[in-house]
Amino acid sequence: MKAIILAGGFGTRLAEETQLKPKPMVEVGGKPMLWHIMNIYAAGGVTEFVVALGYKSKVIKDYFLNFSAINSDISIDLSSGKTTIREGEQPNWKIHLVDTGLHTQTGGRLKRLAHWIGEDETFLFTYGDGVADLDIRALLRFHRSHGKLATVTTVRAPARNGHQALDFDRNHISDLHDGPNGAGDWINGGYFALSSRVIDYIDGDESVWEHQPLERLARDGQLMAHRHYGFWSCMDTLEEKNALEELWARGKAPWRIWQTPVAAKNGSLHGRERQPR
Repeated sequence: MKAIILAGGFGTRLAEETQLKPKPMVEVGGKPMLWHIMNIYAAGGVTEFVVALGYKSKVIKDYFLNFSAINSDISIDLSSGKTTIREGEQPNWKIHLVDTGLHTQTGGRLKRLAHWIGEDETFLFTYGDGVADLDIRALLRFHRSHGKLATVTTVRAPARNGHQALDFDRNHISDLHDGPNGAGDWINGGYFALSSRVIDYIDGDESVWEHQPLERLARDGQLMAHRHYGFWSCMDTLEEKNALEELWARGKAPWRIWQTPVAAKNGSLHGRERQPR
């Protein structure tokens, strides 16, 4: 199973960080947000990723092309030019970096990646700027249990402008609307589980996933809500970025649900390694 991650937007609301890099490459704890998101998926057993590139795609390509060197110790013999990469953090991931256009909208990027889904009936999909202590396996179980085409992880968030609020009866979503929301409202938290047939709901490059496709899925009774009661945060602003950085620095990052390489290698962890809250 593959996870598709959107990483092509301009990140204008985080301009302090995104003038030189795409938002998913903004670092928290010395690691790009994209790395954190991939680890959340990997904790749930998903280790193949299709990353939708656009704005400053070279930064993301360079990072993964040099991933082993960046995340390992290196020995360099200057006389011979020989470089040896020593033991380091090398996750068992397969990553496809795909250019989906500079100005393509979120739905359009997903549609451009339709052939990467292949024969998979179900795939995962999210944005490159949100983290959560989300159980990916539970999300998939819920998605498969109801038989609809789409599941969105819904979260409660503090009041602020710009979130997409959701109206639903039980877990069946009936309406989506943008704008100010009250504290405790259920909102779109990203982290979708989708049938490959949702691609038919996307018209083309100008299609915004959060608008026409999701609205049509809701009208057709094909959109369900997986309620997540744990931690969730996006990183739209410098304030949110700094809050995540502080949690990580204090060793209290709730989204760090994955095993460390040493623990996994030694077999000392049988579940997830959670940071203390």
